[in-house]
Amino acid sequence: MTQSERTRFGISIGELADLAGITVRTLHHYDQIALLRPGFRSAAGYRCYTEGDADRLAQVLGYRELGFGLEAIRAILDDPNTDPRAHLLRQRALLAERIDRLRRIATAIDTTLEAQTMGTTGLTPAEKLEVFGEFNPDLYAEEVQQCWGDTDAYRQSADRAKGYTKADWQAIMAEGEAVTNALAAAMKAGRAESSTEAMDAAEQARQHISRWFYDCPLEMHRNLGDMYVSDERFTATYEKIARGLAQYVHDAIHANADRAGA
Repeated sequence: MTQSERTRFGISIGELADLAGITVRTLHHYDQIALLRPGFRSAAGYRCYTEGDADRLAQVLGYRELGFGLEAIRAILDDPNTDPRAHLLRQRALLAERIDRLRRIATAIDTTLEAQTMGTTGLTPAEKLEVFGEFNPDLYAEEVQQCWGDTDAYRQSADRAKGYTKADWQAIMAEGEAVTNALAAAMKAGRAESSTEAMDAAEQARQHISRWFYDCPLEMHRNLGDMYVSDERFTATYEKIARGLAQYVHDAIHANADRAGA
């Protein structure tokens, strides 16, 4: 159906469901609770939605993605003092907050896995919650020890980590997040993986590991880059920040190693 036909005849409930990636049953429910009513009905009594209805549905789904309940969404959308632009600005602000939260979680996972510690950070449960949030580094202790327990890097990292205070871990997290942000910013700006910005950020990531956890030569860092795309957990942490970031980080690490002749 063309744009003009949709304007003239409306959008059927099935078509709207397909366009939005939801079920017809969901639209029936939205109609029943007065969250999204069809603009009109056909001569045969079928629900027909307008372009305005489709815009409202997009806002509903946006707020649902941000974790709002249906009643709260209806109250927000039906507020006569809020215009459509204000809705978009509010959703954008909430989404930015969520992205920042996910980025902090991703950094926590990335930092802890790279640390290859025994799973003990020397922090109390309350302190771990304050520093790492929802991510619990102890959950990976056994796996990490099995994989790298006989390596010098593991022993060096474990020895260092046991002495870190809450302030140390907060500094580690902040520094790791800054490095990840620099890589994400370079990718977003369209910088090539072999650009100075990307390679410098990759070098900062390597130095971050060496400074806080274990000596990380360029060739070892290259191996870590390979793990970022081969281990789905590493990949997922980067993909939550930006699609394609895991591969970008991998390539920037390799380019940085090549630059240094490693």
